[in-house]
Amino acid sequence: MFYGYATGTFSARKIERATSESMPCHFLAGGLHPEHDTMANLRKTFLQALQDLLVHILLYAQEIGGLTLGHISLDGTKLHADASKSSAISAKRLLELDSQLGPAVDTGFALTEHAEQTEGPEGVGIANEMAFRHERLANLAKAHAVLDARAQERYEAEQAAYDATVRERAAPSRQTGAPPRGRSPTPPPPGPRDKAQYHGTAPESRIMKNSNNDGFEQHDNAQAAVEQESFLIVASPLSNHPNAQAEASPPLDAIPLALGKPQAGALEHGYCSATNIAAMEARDSEPYSAPARTPHHPSWQSYCAPPPALPPADASPKVQMASKLQSELGAAIYRLRKCTVEPVLGMIKDIWGFRQCSLRGWPAAAGAWCLVCRAFHLKRRHILTTS
Repeated sequence: MFYGYATGTFSARKIERATSESMPCHFLAGGLHPEHDTMANLRKTFLQALQDLLVHILLYAQEIGGLTLGHISLDGTKLHADASKSSAISAKRLLELDSQLGPAVDTGFALTEHAEQTEGPEGVGIANEMAFRHERLANLAKAHAVLDARAQERYEAEQAAYDATVRERAAPSRQTGAPPRGRSPTPPPPGPRDKAQYHGTAPESRIMKNSNNDGFEQHDNAQAAVEQESFLIVASPLSNHPNAQAEASPPLDAIPLALGKPQAGALEHGYCSATNIAAMEARDSEPYSAPARTPHHPSWQSYCAPPPALPPADASPKVQMASKLQSELGAAIYRLRKCTVEPVLGMIKDIWGFRQCSLRGWPAAAGAWCLVCRAFHLKRRHILTTS
């Protein structure tokens, strides 16, 4: 199974066929041909145990000198969930269904009382129809609860970002005495938005923007923390957040304690926030994250420009971060992000072809992503031991 994943074969049926058609798989299977349902049940039953192999693989790489947890690069990618976006329902549509099912239930109760007094029409099961509508009402209540919880989480994050923006706008005014320039930011509204989506078969996944076709699909957000020297993935959590604002802490927490703490971390510009910077500093890791998207081909004036002056002590974290990236050390660490974590994600998605989790459910999808990362570890460890 690991060899199949490491060579871009993720289907249990294709792995079963490979034991007859591929010499490496035939050798690894010992001449046996296990059925696809056997391998699917193996993967489903021991998914957590397969995820725990990460610690042993990383510790072995550290033992042979192939891994020294120094600087890490952090980035994320969208994986298509095992769900269709056409089955999702919006918060506005939920309210419409509530208004439709309410009168339908009242009508059903009236028909039930009438059927007790007179003989009902043949072939009509009023009790079954009522049970079906009660089940739909329960599912709608569950959907409302999930959307309300997501809306509260979104509101707290946007409110924190709003407060940070207000403080950044007020900082120059305290020095110059002039009012802030530009339009004042608008505070975020509470409650779920009309276009907020809920999926019944895969409630953990969310509608996210897809950069490939400029559309929206049902996705999971996969994260990868890659050690810059060895290119090994030291943490690979999965979340359902559409952006990276809250994704800096989970990879740091997922790094095995036996490996130690990374000295520094290069994060994509989407992670740059006062909360994530403070979270990394609290873990004794120096963050390096661009406050905005950096151009792919900077002009020669940017290379020849003199180093900027140090920001004041009361400057915002983003202003201080921008100044730190202008230093020689900060530029060197952040420059390695593009040539460490992005090639790893590109190999998994473009070369191996892993773009969708075929397992449904939150633990299963996270396990599938972790299993792919374990296969990458084995392939990378082979390169480290033979080079």
